[in-house]
Amino acid sequence: MNHVTRPDVTIFTYGFRPFFLAAGVWAALAIAIWIAVLQTGISLPSRFDPLTWHIHEMLFGFVMAAIAGFLLTAIANWTGRPPVQGALLAGLAFFWLAGRAACLLSAYLSPWQVLAADLSFPLVFLGVIARELLAARNWRNVPLLAPVLILSAANLLMHLEAYGYDMPAGLGWRFAVCAIVILISVIAGRIVPTFTRNWLNQRKSAALPRTGQAVNRAALVLLHTGLLAWVVFPETDYVGGLLIAAGAANLWRLWQWRGDLVTAEPLLLVLHIGYAWLVLGVVLLGLSVLWIAVPQTAAIHALTVGAMSTMILAVMTRATRGHTGHPLAADRATAAIYVLIVCAALGRVVAAFGLWTNALLVVSALFWIAAFGVFSLHYGRMLTRPRIGT
Repeated sequence: MNHVTRPDVTIFTYGFRPFFLAAGVWAALAIAIWIAVLQTGISLPSRFDPLTWHIHEMLFGFVMAAIAGFLLTAIANWTGRPPVQGALLAGLAFFWLAGRAACLLSAYLSPWQVLAADLSFPLVFLGVIARELLAARNWRNVPLLAPVLILSAANLLMHLEAYGYDMPAGLGWRFAVCAIVILISVIAGRIVPTFTRNWLNQRKSAALPRTGQAVNRAALVLLHTGLLAWVVFPETDYVGGLLIAAGAANLWRLWQWRGDLVTAEPLLLVLHIGYAWLVLGVVLLGLSVLWIAVPQTAAIHALTVGAMSTMILAVMTRATRGHTGHPLAADRATAAIYVLIVCAALGRVVAAFGLWTNALLVVSALFWIAAFGVFSLHYGRMLTRPRIGT
């Protein structure tokens, strides 16, 4: 049998393959563990308390794997260099897996062993993508190293806070949320209007997305400034006002991308829905600073379960289909994934307001597990098999 057809070889031929699969499986498994802990009170063999472990693994386990899969794949396209593959890619996947095991079983390890295991992946990953960009003199995309560097620092801060070091409460996870939302806002500005325009051009539509630089610049400056201010001054009134203004500017930005014209194609529409969750989350975050009736957890879950997870699934499904030779159109399983993650986000945000909280937490978790379970099963076959036609 030709060796390229073996799944154990195929999966390490491109960055999206192992890391998208890892993101999908870990997203479902980690939430299943979390909801079991929440409902039964069982303890984890971890130095993190259950809530901190949950936050940490969503941000630095699930999201970080998805970011790695996207950037390793995109950088090969941006630079024209061969993709990171083979032993190096397998090594990166091993470091990511070691971090997950170390955090879950950290009660049996010293703090420094856990730190070494968990930080090895983001630091090696940062070095790999920096090498690729600098070797190709791809200066335009070098700024994308900053969010990965911030995520590495945020990961360290979460560990140090959990180990009892004196620092502002929640600083690490706030930095992580900030970095991820900033990354989404930049990448979305590149891909959402472009993919939308391409699809509309194929259908000879007279109406197309608008990408005015002034609007884009203002929306991003307000958003990035507001988020960074919130990280440092999370309870200051002017930060709340800045975040609401950022939400309004990004709503206008989103409207210019003309998502109303692509409702016939879920593979495109979901990108617009994901960015709409970002807008809602930022506005809710601003309101939570100014008005006690809006809980911060509603805003955080609009940004995480809503924006991050919807955008991640949108990108993972599209990139997987494109790079494996499948049509760039959502089949039934893919459309179901999108519906399930939107239901999960809606349930979790509503639960934060104290309405049927426990029941909605469980229902939201089940929708989430189903979304990522279907992704792992349906797309796992594409991720572990050679591209169609090769």
